[in-house]
Amino acid sequence: MTRGKSSITKRWVVNTLCVIVVVLIGVTLVSLLLFREQYYGAVRATLDARATGLVRSYFSFSSGTPTEETFNMRANEYVENFNDKTLMEVWVIGSDGSVVVSSSGFSVAGEPFPDYEEALVSENGKAFWTGYTSSGEHVMALSFMLVPQNGEGGAVRYIISLADIDAQLRTLAVVLFALCGVILILVSVSGLYFVRSIVQPVKRITETAQRIADGDLSVCIEDSEYEDELGRLSSTINDMARELNETDRLKNEFISTVSHELRTPLTAIKGWGETLLDSPNEDAALTRRGLKVIIGESERLSQLVEELLDFSRMESGNLSMQMERFDVFGALREAILLFNERARREAITLTYEISSANAVMYGDRNRIKQVFVNVLDNAFKYSEQGGSISVQAFLDQSTVRISIQDCGCGISQADLPHVTEKFYKANTAVRGSGIGLAVVAEIVTMHGGELQIDSAPGEGTTVTLRFPIETQAALPKGE
Repeated sequence: MTRGKSSITKRWVVNTLCVIVVVLIGVTLVSLLLFREQYYGAVRATLDARATGLVRSYFSFSSGTPTEETFNMRANEYVENFNDKTLMEVWVIGSDGSVVVSSSGFSVAGEPFPDYEEALVSENGKAFWTGYTSSGEHVMALSFMLVPQNGEGGAVRYIISLADIDAQLRTLAVVLFALCGVILILVSVSGLYFVRSIVQPVKRITETAQRIADGDLSVCIEDSEYEDELGRLSSTINDMARELNETDRLKNEFISTVSHELRTPLTAIKGWGETLLDSPNEDAALTRRGLKVIIGESERLSQLVEELLDFSRMESGNLSMQMERFDVFGALREAILLFNERARREAITLTYEISSANAVMYGDRNRIKQVFVNVLDNAFKYSEQGGSISVQAFLDQSTVRISIQDCGCGISQADLPHVTEKFYKANTAVRGSGIGLAVVAEIVTMHGGELQIDSAPGEGTTVTLRFPIETQAALPKGE
């Protein structure tokens, strides 16, 4: 259990945090690049502002080619009067590519200035360069060509340090990564809390499911505080446990009932067999009485075995059907005839009213007859001596409607929805396996019919059966 929980948490931590880290690093790097471009763009704009017509006008000559002395004088004057010496360094480069004067006053020998070479061939006569000086200082430079009318002249080069900007970018990077760290911590804490809110209920659900699998059907999962999928899963498992517990209880009752139902006729058969064995052969009345009991109890056992076999086939999905067209009213009359003697013996009035119309349906004649026999048998079981049972059957358009009503003890409203469930017995005082109506409901469903039971305590029970006629396409084929 713990390994499973750790596995979920670990997978979440690895997957989620990796994605978050990659996203945060990507956003941080993109932000730094954007800020760097913005800062460097501002520097380029500052340098470009210096390379204006003011510079060219300062180095303009009215006529002719300036002498080296005149050019150098103008260069020294420009550098001397340059107002932004604290902000940037300025060079004046002669037409031969050598540095005439520098605002720093130091030698510039060996310093790289590839921007000058690029400006020489540039259409607009200027070029930018970002790089490092020989001393390792990070700078940005702009070379601006001075082109007099006669096509000769030099260039002005402005150099500005990027150290302060780089320091700001580094500070910004630290702030952004620190912010990413805070975000990562917040996401981790909230995520772990969220994962724990899922893992803990799952752990409880798993433990409960394992106990159910081990046979403990009395367990129950505590109600979830959330109305979410886990809460609904917990409720479903609790419902399943209750249903399994109820099914197990009914199954035990069923086993007990069936054992009793088997024991009673077997005891009678054994008892009468021993009586007949020990009695004189000339006692014909006793022999006849004993044989009638043996035959009756044997039929009772046979009926119970058939119910158990049908139930087993129903549970396995192998309840076979021999499909044919037959008169459903004829099958009903045959079933009623089987109970005439029983009605006389138990002093129960059995009346029936069956339409004379020809009601042909497609199905298994023996199974449909079994439905009628089981329902009539239940009506007799729950009817007292002197009671009455009535059967009505008629056509309702394309449907056969059969109603079997008794005046027995009835069924309570609490038991009524469950009487067709397997193993369920509304009245344990009456003999029976508790699976007869479950088999009836299955057969009716397989024929595309409907089963309706209406009852009230002390008012009897009415079972209504509806079957479609001539509906072969909707019915299963017989095996």
